Amino acid sequence: MHKDLERILFSEEELKESIKALGRRLTEDYKGKSPVIIGILKGSVIFMSDLIREINLPCSIDFMVARSYGNEAVSSGKVNIVKDTDRDISGKDVIIVEDILDSARTLYAVRNHLLGKNPASVKICTLLDKKVEKAADITADYKCFDIENEFVVGYGLDYAEKYRNLPYIGVLKKEIYS
Repeated sequence: MHKDLERILFSEEELKESIKALGRRLTEDYKGKSPVIIGILKGSVIFMSDLIREINLPCSIDFMVARSYGNEAVSSGKVNIVKDTDRDISGKDVIIVEDILDSARTLYAVRNHLLGKNPASVKICTLLDKKVEKAADITADYKCFDIENEFVVGYGLDYAEKYRNLPYIGVLKKEIYS
C-alpha cells in the first residue's frame, strides 16, 4: 500500500497532536453539556474513535451512513442516506464528525437531515478541510487540517475501500485512481 503513495501528508504523531488539541477545544466549548457525536461512516471511524477519547465530557455516540462517492475518485453529486441515527437528538447538542470536507454535498445533506430532528445545535467537525470550491454552503466549525486539492488516503480515508488502515494520511499517486 505504501508504494501507491506519492508522499505522507500527515504523520501519526501530527494526527495525534492535532486531535488532542481539538479534543481540548471541544471539551471547553461544550463545558456543562453532553453532546451527541455522530460519525459519518465509514471514513470517520478512526478519527472519531481517537477524538472522543480526548473529549473530557459525558457524551454519547451514534453513526450515519451517507454515500456520494462509491468507488470513484470524485463525488457522484447525489447523496444517499443509507443509515440514519438510532437515537432521538431532539434538544441535544450534536457534533457531526466527518473525515474530509470536500465538495460539501454529503455534509450539507446530513446537516439538513439532522436539523429536521430539532436538535439544540448542530456543529461540523472534520479531520481535513480540502481547499476546493464547495458545491454547498458548508464550513467546518472544527477541523484539524486544511489541505490542498489532492486525493488523500489513510487514517480512515479510502480509495475503493483500500488504504483506510494506514496509520497516517498520504497523497495517493494519480495513476492509482485515474
